[in-house]
Amino acid sequence: MSKNNSTISSLDYSFNPRHALIGSQMFFVAFGALVLVPLLTGLNPSVAMFTAGLGTLAFQIITKGRVPIFLASSFAFILPIQQGIAQWGLPATLCGLVASGILYMLLSFLVLKQGVRIIERFLPSIVTGPVIMVIGLSLAPVGVNMAFGNGTSIPPETSLTIAMISLGATILATIWGRGLIKLIPIICGIVVGYAVSLGVGIVDFAPVKAAPWLAIPDFTMPEWNWQAVLYIVPIAIAPAIEHVGNVFAISAVTGRDYTKDPGLHRTLLGDGVATMLASFVGGPPNTTYAEVTGGVVLTRAFNPGVMTWAAISAICLAFVGKLGALLMTIPVPVMGGIMILLFGAIVVVGMNSLAHCKQDLTAPRNMVIISVIMVFGLGGMVIGSGDLALKGIGLAGISGLLLHLIIPGGKS
Repeated sequence: MSKNNSTISSLDYSFNPRHALIGSQMFFVAFGALVLVPLLTGLNPSVAMFTAGLGTLAFQIITKGRVPIFLASSFAFILPIQQGIAQWGLPATLCGLVASGILYMLLSFLVLKQGVRIIERFLPSIVTGPVIMVIGLSLAPVGVNMAFGNGTSIPPETSLTIAMISLGATILATIWGRGLIKLIPIICGIVVGYAVSLGVGIVDFAPVKAAPWLAIPDFTMPEWNWQAVLYIVPIAIAPAIEHVGNVFAISAVTGRDYTKDPGLHRTLLGDGVATMLASFVGGPPNTTYAEVTGGVVLTRAFNPGVMTWAAISAICLAFVGKLGALLMTIPVPVMGGIMILLFGAIVVVGMNSLAHCKQDLTAPRNMVIISVIMVFGLGGMVIGSGDLALKGIGLAGISGLLLHLIIPGGKS
């Protein structure tokens, strides 16, 4: 093994200029999913790149440079951000996202005091699985509408053709891709769909020509709004569980138990701080990226310093004005085709969580919890009024958690 590869494979942090290229590659692996969230929600993709890099650096500081993980845009917040912006505007929605980061910090404190088992005790799969499924199912109409090009001037037949080609390319890369291709199916789908869109003449490059090469991202500050907080915070339950799963995954990859060193409380705190930092300047909440963990497996780049270079790459590219403008030219049907797969994948993650909870889902207690979560989340239930109204995914999450704590028979 060469000295350079040995250094990359080391579990201990080192910041080496020779790792800049592999770090940039890690950012490339995360890039497709990272920019999808802002493109779907109306947020600025350059801000999302900046906050992904900033959040990853903050995470590394809090976790003492122990964990080779990259943080970027969370898919769990797509629908809440869309609906929040529609109802209260972006600054108010950002307030709810900041509060989500605070929830992570509270969970971090609980883990510090009570240990890792406190997560399973208060947020078991019987609650989080259905909540994750509600998130994916709620997004299904969004993906279909995008695939048909609703809200655009593109003919529905043309839109659907482009969407299906983008979907097909993403599926091919996911199933039959090898090496790096298998890690970037989203980018593959975007590239193929974009090429087809160029062929039919629906891409407008005027914004790219007008954009400067260097530009400060369009940062936005949050404004206080109780409604946004009550609506969005409960949704953070699902990505919190996702975070725990990703920490266990990277621990299995490297052979080092990160739940003990630096500790799950530190990784949760790092994720929470990263989410707050992102929300304070107009970026989407951050979460640990499983695809980057796949990149670590492929390259054996265990050295957390590699993620520092990935973060630096994200921050630097955030100031390339023409890149941000180019991303905004991706036609809606291209994104819609990819979303059909990804939104469905969110549902599968929730189903998988339920499948591994090792409980009888038809037992009265479990059936009640799951049923209420699913119907409240998907049926349009609203409890309360005005500033104190709860609905959608937030209501589903809180209802499931309360039922789990109230109904006897849960695991202690």
